[in-house]
Amino acid sequence: MKNSGIEWIGNIPDDWKLESLKGHLEEVKESNDPVQTTQVLSLTNKLGVIPYEEKGEQGNKAKENYNEYKLAYPNTIVANSMNILIGSVGRCNYFGCVSPVYYVFKPKNENELKFLDYIFQSQPFQKELRRYAKGILEIRLRVSASDILRRQVAFPTIEKQKQITAFIDEKCGKIDELIANQEKQIEKLKEYKQSVITEAVTKGLDKSAPLKDSGIEWIGEIPENYIICKIKHILDNSDFGIKCGPFGSALTGKVVDNGSVLIYGQWNVVDGNFNKKRNTIAGKDFDDLSAYEVLPGDILVSMMGTIGKCAIVPTDISRGIMDSHIIKIRLNNNVVLHKFFEYQYDKDNSFIVYEYFKRVKKGFIMDGLNTTLIKNAFFILPSLYEQQQIVDYLDEKCGKIDRLIAIKQEKIEKLQEYKKSLIYEYVTGKKEVV
Repeated sequence: MKNSGIEWIGNIPDDWKLESLKGHLEEVKESNDPVQTTQVLSLTNKLGVIPYEEKGEQGNKAKENYNEYKLAYPNTIVANSMNILIGSVGRCNYFGCVSPVYYVFKPKNENELKFLDYIFQSQPFQKELRRYAKGILEIRLRVSASDILRRQVAFPTIEKQKQITAFIDEKCGKIDELIANQEKQIEKLKEYKQSVITEAVTKGLDKSAPLKDSGIEWIGEIPENYIICKIKHILDNSDFGIKCGPFGSALTGKVVDNGSVLIYGQWNVVDGNFNKKRNTIAGKDFDDLSAYEVLPGDILVSMMGTIGKCAIVPTDISRGIMDSHIIKIRLNNNVVLHKFFEYQYDKDNSFIVYEYFKRVKKGFIMDGLNTTLIKNAFFILPSLYEQQQIVDYLDEKCGKIDRLIAIKQEKIEKLQEYKKSLIYEYVTGKKEVV
């Protein structure tokens, strides 16, 4: 072994050579104008490059104008210029078009494609690229194609590359099977959890209670003493019962002495829990934005992206305002419990409100919400006493399910870490294929 002189690579076998990626890859910069294909491709962290329609409920909407894309070809490597730092890169097996923020790299020797792709999948290499990233916000850091291609990498012979990639393919295939098995178990647990919540919210806990037709197809029968109302009937009576975040320049403008305010946005609405990650920005005086103040007990709703996500604001947050892509719901405490609302509203808990959104948006779940849509969503309303009983029951029941999910998620994370370390050790020659 010899010292490569490059920190992230470390020691390499004596017969491996250090060479820049530029000698092995070249960027393909071909516009889809005039339109040569309408097959839109998407890049995902888990599945690599896939047709957009296979992506499911995640990511951004496809552009309507195909000439705004760039072309991608089979046997290329596609990387997201802003997410390559977190592994958003993969081999492409299709002819199609991709977002203009993607890079398309063609290997100068096709025999090296798999080996080159595994280098990009190596976490230490991704961390190395971070040194050359530019941008103001962490989530918008971008690495240029030229900076990527200038990076030096250790290369064995073509024959050795084939041996290494075949070995990694086999090992990672087995790891992926184990991960997929755990993921299937998690999905089943989530489906079970949703069925438990939906049953409790729609039928109550008293199995002998007489039922009546709710008049709503996807809700079915409910206890006779329950009420079907709309969300607008359970809001706080103030002007801020429900409110969209400020638009346009409301969050920017002239910097004042006390103008730095904490912004709560979509990044705080995660998996039904309030993520306390915060951004501080310099903007207008807080008094100019007081209508958008976020208070403990408020419910923040994701306005863009995958709809049907919400989180209750905890009691220990610092003073702040809502972002432009958030809707704030303030409930009437005398009518509905916050936790009962969350169990019924959040799409991962119950399908009731989410099903309404799907129908009024004609099946498109990537369209933005607005206060009118939320106000008119149907809501099942038992008495406050029964709401508390249901919440207590679901907290205990769902807590057990969540703990099982967490155990399986931990197993997945360990398998993923093992996979990453395996790739790194073999593409840098730390371990030899025998």
